[in-house]
Amino acid sequence: MATCAILIRKHEKEGDGYMGKRAYLLKLVQDVRASYWFLPSVLVGAGLLLATFMGWVDNNPSVVPFQLPDTLLDTQADGARSTLAVIAQSIIGVTGVMFSMTLVAVSFASGNFGPRLIGNFMRDRGNQWSLGILISTFVYALVVLRTVQDGIDGGVAEYVPQYSLIVALGLTLVCVFTLIYFIHHVPETINVSRISASIGASLDRIIRKLIDENEDNTTPPPPPDRKADHLLSAGISGYIQTVNYSQLAKLADKHDWHIRLSAPIGSFVTPQTPVFEVWAAERFGDADAAAIKECYAIGAGRTENQNPTFLAEQLVEMVARALSPGLNDPYTAIDCLNRLAAALTVASTYQGGLQDRALDRVTFQALTFPRLFASTFPLCRQYIKPDALTLDHAVALLTDLLAVVREEDRATVKSELKALASDG
Repeated sequence: MATCAILIRKHEKEGDGYMGKRAYLLKLVQDVRASYWFLPSVLVGAGLLLATFMGWVDNNPSVVPFQLPDTLLDTQADGARSTLAVIAQSIIGVTGVMFSMTLVAVSFASGNFGPRLIGNFMRDRGNQWSLGILISTFVYALVVLRTVQDGIDGGVAEYVPQYSLIVALGLTLVCVFTLIYFIHHVPETINVSRISASIGASLDRIIRKLIDENEDNTTPPPPPDRKADHLLSAGISGYIQTVNYSQLAKLADKHDWHIRLSAPIGSFVTPQTPVFEVWAAERFGDADAAAIKECYAIGAGRTENQNPTFLAEQLVEMVARALSPGLNDPYTAIDCLNRLAAALTVASTYQGGLQDRALDRVTFQALTFPRLFASTFPLCRQYIKPDALTLDHAVALLTDLLAVVREEDRATVKSELKALASDG
């Protein structure tokens, strides 16, 4: 078997820059969309553009297609400057309060429901839009404030951007309603029922997407009946977050390879962990190894992208915390079990259920019903059994699930029912 020691050393030397370019770009797009800074930054840019545009409108008032009342266009320089200064100061003060409220909510949720839920709050669009609207209004007011000029001796004419000032007042009104929405929204985000419902909905959506992507439900082709010709190691430590399966399939078909992804998405790898096994009939060089490694990306933590079991384990963690002696909240645990049972129902009944995904010349551990089930009720068992109320509800959920799942999935559900009924 050929070794890839040179490739490993090269990967370690180049570090993150060598990590899968194609998959890394996909991961970067997903991270940016889920980040807390991207949408506010875009809105700040929009505020700057709006201030520039309104400055042009003030210098060319004839472009306005309608006539505003004179009472809206008679503000003096001192009044305009005072108004814009008050707007800017008030908005930045309120923004600080909003940011503090967000941190308190995130700290409360992570402490009570699990630190892995922080990402759910970071991706909350309501928080991102609220922060972005206020900050962009602050930037707009500052830019417009700079253009206000007093008429002084020396030839400088008085200049008051009347239309820009009207827009600033309109944005301030929008900020007031944004603040009202935010005060209502923050308590909702830390409501335990809303958290479990959001995770359950995301889990259902990803499972449906995986099933839709594998409409043919064909059996994946087996790898060649011999040891792999090449092993490609990770080169760095971290969690596999994204894999570009379609690009792997194209490479394998083009070069007559068979590729197996040894480490599934969501697993932790070390620099020496084999990630890919490659069967190559012809010469396999550094460029070929680099092309394969461009099809995956490694990050600092697990995400739900291409890894729905991460969402299931978040619900399991909520069950564990709810049934801990410090909280003793069986009804939260029951709600989380309901979400898990709903996701398992989708995994077995929607469009024929989860199947091994088939790709020519590419083998990987696809999500199946037994693998998803292993990340749900079996992980909750040790927390459920001591609590009679939660145990009875879990048995009822599994009994109902047993009646609707496919024939090939019933043995998995029956095994868990037997384990819950045992005294061990």
